Amino acid sequence: MKKPFITALFSARRALLVGAFAIAGVTLLQGCVPLIFVGVGAGALMAADRRTSGTYVDDESIEWKTSDLITKNFGSLNHVNVTSYNRNVLLTGEVQDENVRVEAERLAGTVTNVRTVVNELVVGPSSSLSSRSNDTAITTNVKTRFVNNKVFSPNHVKIVTEAGVVFLLGIVTRTEGEHASELARTSKGVKKVVRVFEYIDESQATSSRSSEDYNNSNFPPEAP
Repeated sequence: MKKPFITALFSARRALLVGAFAIAGVTLLQGCVPLIFVGVGAGALMAADRRTSGTYVDDESIEWKTSDLITKNFGSLNHVNVTSYNRNVLLTGEVQDENVRVEAERLAGTVTNVRTVVNELVVGPSSSLSSRSNDTAITTNVKTRFVNNKVFSPNHVKIVTEAGVVFLLGIVTRTEGEHASELARTSKGVKKVVRVFEYIDESQATSSRSSEDYNNSNFPPEAP
């Protein structure tokens, strides 16, 4: 049975995000700074993203729906993180057994707009709070290094850390992907780097073509 309140809340959030992105885009085109509309800060960041605002909102919807679906089916005893980028879903965390691991992937694949599912769940006890805090610190450090680099935009790469393993998602060129991987690999506390990239060529990266073209393309993310 649907939850009217939650559904209405999510619909309102989606509308707010889309509206914020649209206003941010107009503001940036007109060269108006600073952005003062509530929520437009996120929209301004989206202006440099290779996803469309619609795809960004779809990714948020996919994450919410997939997490809700997995929790309803398996309860809170499993630790499953859901990350969606360009409608490609990455599952990370720990689950009770192999059946849960396989079924979680199947459930994720049933969610509307999901293109592919990369299953990096491991069978074992849920990670501790200290382990998760350490992962958060690693993610922050890698993000900071991305911001300080002068080779690629940090907005093009999303970082997820689980048990010291850094997963990199994004729509990038081979050069950007290599630089991002090297920065992550050499960051403090990182045990391993897993790339879940979708690659574009240099001409696509520098052209004015819409990111909608990337979203409609059929290329899969790089296999971990």
